[in-house]
Amino acid sequence: MSDFHDLSFADALIADAATAKYPNRMSRFGRMVGRWNVHARRMDEATGEWHEYDFIWVMGYILDGQAVQDVALIETEDGLSTISTAVRVYDREMGAWRVSYFEPERGEYAHLVATAHKRDGIRQDGTRNDGLLIRWNFSKITDSSYQWESFVSEDEGATWVLTEHNEGTRAS
Repeated sequence: MSDFHDLSFADALIADAATAKYPNRMSRFGRMVGRWNVHARRMDEATGEWHEYDFIWVMGYILDGQAVQDVALIETEDGLSTISTAVRVYDREMGAWRVSYFEPERGEYAHLVATAHKRDGIRQDGTRNDGLLIRWNFSKITDSSYQWESFVSEDEGATWVLTEHNEGTRAS
């Protein structure tokens, strides 16, 4: 039996690879594992003004390879600062991914369900903590780049407003 006395939190959480139980389904987000440089445009919903910024996005396998987690970081004068994280777990009974997003500084939290979207994308539909419907779409995913857009609906999905657009390029 292994000695668990020296086991760190990171050792207990982080996995080296996807589980072999359902490799095709794990590839949905597994192809995003790595480090990305991201350029973002985000709309301030109160003013309608758009702001641009850059961040680093790191994604890896967790929970014995049955999930992936990402962390978004920005560079500050004091070094890197973590701004958000999302945990994506494949639910084999539902046949889709459950996604939970946390961004404490802005007070943004969301729960979504992710499925395949078009030939090269992922669609995530859910609700954020203010009760509004959200849709997050990954598209144009390749080995070296992706696009991601965030939409919000204030009328129960009748119309959608683009609130963020990100373009990522693989750093490693």
